Amino acid sequence: MESGDTLDFTINKLTLKHFLSDKVLLLSYVFLLFAIFGVVEMVYERYFLLSANAFDAGLHPGSREVADAMREAVFGAGGEVKREAPWSLYIVNYMYLIYVGSGIIFLVALMEIFEVENIINMAAEFLTLGVAMLLAGLFTILMDLNILNLYWMIFQPQFSSGMWLMMPLYMIYIPLVILEIYLILSHKKAWIKRVAFAIIIMSLLVELVEFYIQAKLFDMNSARHLWTTYPVLPLYFMVSSFSASLAIMILYSYLLRRNCKQTYILERATLYFVLALGAYEAVAYLFIDKNWAQIILFGDFKYYFYLYIALAVVIPFALLFRRKLTRKLKLLAALFIICGTYLGKLIFVYGGNAYPMSNRFGVGFEKYSEYEQVKEIIFFMPSFGEIAVVIGSFGIFLFIYRVVYFLFLATRE
Repeated sequence: MESGDTLDFTINKLTLKHFLSDKVLLLSYVFLLFAIFGVVEMVYERYFLLSANAFDAGLHPGSREVADAMREAVFGAGGEVKREAPWSLYIVNYMYLIYVGSGIIFLVALMEIFEVENIINMAAEFLTLGVAMLLAGLFTILMDLNILNLYWMIFQPQFSSGMWLMMPLYMIYIPLVILEIYLILSHKKAWIKRVAFAIIIMSLLVELVEFYIQAKLFDMNSARHLWTTYPVLPLYFMVSSFSASLAIMILYSYLLRRNCKQTYILERATLYFVLALGAYEAVAYLFIDKNWAQIILFGDFKYYFYLYIALAVVIPFALLFRRKLTRKLKLLAALFIICGTYLGKLIFVYGGNAYPMSNRFGVGFEKYSEYEQVKEIIFFMPSFGEIAVVIGSFGIFLFIYRVVYFLFLATRE
C-alpha cells in the first residue's frame, strides 16, 4: 500500500484492488444494493404511486375505486407511516444506530480522560465505528422524512421540534469527533485530552438531550400507553444503548484486533450494564399500563420479549459473570447483547402500536367503522422497501468504516 505524509499523519492511497478484494467492502456492496432498492421503493410509494385522498372522494362521491384506493392508503403494505402504526422499523433502526454510536463515542472519550491504555490504543478505530453508526442512523431517519419535511426543517425551523433540535447538535458533535480522530492519528497528545473533555461535555449534552427529546416524542403519543407509562424512559435508552456499545467494542476487539487482553475492562463494564438493564426491565413493568403489560408479558409479544431478555440479559450475564472465559464464549456474549438489544427496541416500538387507539374516555379502546380491518391487537410487519433501507444502512456503516480504515487506520497496526 503506497502512502504519503500530509496533515501530520499518513494517508494511504487506495487502489481498485482494495475496493474489489476486501471482504468487508464486498459485503457492504451487497447491503448497499438493498439501500438503493429501498430508496427507490420509498420514493416511488411516496411521490409517484397514485393514491386517493379526501379531495378525490369529494370529486367522485360513491366511487368504489376511490374507496379502495383510500383503504389501501390506510391499510396497504407500503412503507409509509399509518394511522394505526405511527412509527415503524425506521425508528427502531435510527434509535439503535444513533444511540449505540453515541454510546461508543462517549465511552471512548471517558476512557481517554482516565487514561485506560488498552482502550486508548484503539480509540481512533472505536471513534470511527461510532461516527459511521451515527451517519448510518441519520440515513435511516432521512428516509423516514419526506422532502417537504426537510425543506421546512431547514428554511423555517421550528425550535420546539424534536428532530430540528437534533440537527444542530449533530452538526457540531460529528465534526468534533472527527477532530478527535485527527488528533489521535497525528499523535497530538496534549490536545487529545482537551478535546476529549469537550467531547465528554458534548456527549453528555447530546446523550441527555437526544434521550430526553426521544422520550418526550414517545410520551406525546398519548394513545400509546406502553410508551407513556414507561418509567424514566431516557434511562432505559441509555442503559440498553451502553450495553450494546460495549458489546460492539468487545466484538470489534476480538474479530479485527484479535486481542483478548484489551477487553477485560469492557467485559466488566458490560456485565454491570447488563445487570442494570435486567433490573430496569424487572421494575419497569410494575408501572406500565396493564393492558400493554399483559400483551408484552403474556400475550402476542411474549415470545419476543422473553427472547430479548434471554439474549440481552440472562445469557450474557451468565457468561460474563465467570472470570475465565474462552474467546468464543466472549464473542457469543457480545453477539447476544447486540441482537438482544436490537430486538428490545423492536418490541418497544411495535409493542407501543399494539392497540389502534387509546382508552381516553374509559369505555374501551376506540374503534371507528371506517377502520374495520383494525383488530383489538395489531402488529404490522414492515414493508420490504423499509426492510431494504434498514439493511442498506448497515452497508453505509460498513463502507464508511472500511474506507476510513484503509485510508488512515491500517498503518497503525
